[in-house]
Amino acid sequence: MTAILIRQAEMVTMNEKMEIRYGDIWIKNDRIVKIGKHLLGEVEPDTKIIEAEGKTVLPGFIQTHTHLCQTLFRGQADDMELMDWLKQRIWPLEAAHDHDSLYHSAKLGIGELIQGGTTTIMDMETVHHTDAAFEAMAETGIRALSGKVMMDIGDELPPDLLEKTDVSIAESIRLLETWHGYDNNRIQYAFCPRFVVSCTETLLKNVRDLSKDYDVLVHTHASENQGEVNIVEQRHGMRNVEYLDHIGLASERLVLAHCIWLNDWEKHIIREKGVKMTHCPGSNLKLASGVADVHGLHDIGAAISLGADGAPCNNTMDMFQEMKLAALLPKPFHGPSAVPALEVLKMATIQGAEALGLQHETGSLEEGKKADMILLDLQQFHSYPSQTVDPISRIVYSASAADVDTTIIDGRLVMENRIMKTMDKRRVLQDADEAVSRLVHRTAHLMQEE
Repeated sequence: MTAILIRQAEMVTMNEKMEIRYGDIWIKNDRIVKIGKHLLGEVEPDTKIIEAEGKTVLPGFIQTHTHLCQTLFRGQADDMELMDWLKQRIWPLEAAHDHDSLYHSAKLGIGELIQGGTTTIMDMETVHHTDAAFEAMAETGIRALSGKVMMDIGDELPPDLLEKTDVSIAESIRLLETWHGYDNNRIQYAFCPRFVVSCTETLLKNVRDLSKDYDVLVHTHASENQGEVNIVEQRHGMRNVEYLDHIGLASERLVLAHCIWLNDWEKHIIREKGVKMTHCPGSNLKLASGVADVHGLHDIGAAISLGADGAPCNNTMDMFQEMKLAALLPKPFHGPSAVPALEVLKMATIQGAEALGLQHETGSLEEGKKADMILLDLQQFHSYPSQTVDPISRIVYSASAADVDTTIIDGRLVMENRIMKTMDKRRVLQDADEAVSRLVHRTAHLMQEE
């Protein structure tokens, strides 16, 4: 048995009452067993003690849209709009991946996420070598739902990314049956058709049925860019969300990334069918895609969570940046209290858990839940003064990823005092540089062959 006692901390619980508490958290194995005061006398002699006076403990962040396969592409596709970004840079780079490069890409991304306080992700990989990403997730201790991307149509796709429909489905099922439920459900599978533009109706209907049969989530992009919406309308005579609803994919098992260009009917579908939406403000701004109507969606009761998307369309997977942007962007249009700090922190924690169906396991600090949490050291120039200041406002508006002192996932210390425990940081960085050099060279060679 492993046991940890975090002592004398400020706790931002994110529980139903949104309590701010002060005291101790006792962890045994993968669970929070008790939250209270003066628990030192109750714990076993071999319990690890973390003195946390002056520190803030909160649930680990839950990012509901990432692309670990793209971390190596950071800085390789700057200052482009979505469809050009995909066709000219991202798809060729993804097509050039091999098992080792994808593994190193995932490892680099997970290191950044853990160091920035993210403990759970919903991730979308590329077409091939998805086992490599799952191997990195298994080794590093992150909690994850992930799947191979599915793409069976597209005139401008690199040949290595264009799949036969039955092959895409068969490989997705193989990966699900290999990885879903790994390590006591720390890793789960989700079907990941990339977006309507790159998927046939046959594939999407198969995904619909498989999602129901296996009781797993579907993760895809929708309405990120006006050009994308136009392609879908020309092909199907309907907009993205309306089309997904028409073929029966709109349900509580569907998690849609972006959802910037929605009309009122699509917003109604999202609300009525229980579809989950992931807001990615940093990515949306950098690709000049637009600004999602989070304020309006929140007003109608839509379920919204946060994600940083991938490194090449954001250059960082920092949840603190995403929270601040999510809070600030609506203010000029809807007033200073449009999306307050508390609502943003909910998106980053408990609402992320709800989007993934994990709200009974993680997303808040409560007895019986998984021990997924972070310790922040807010004794910094940029986060002071501390007295008479709302702790949630300090986290959303002042804190940064560099303030994350310790990260615990499933009761396991994966970072302590800024030192990574499940990976060799220097080796990960070295491997990433070597892998991206090979990848860029291979991409150039493949594009010359075409």
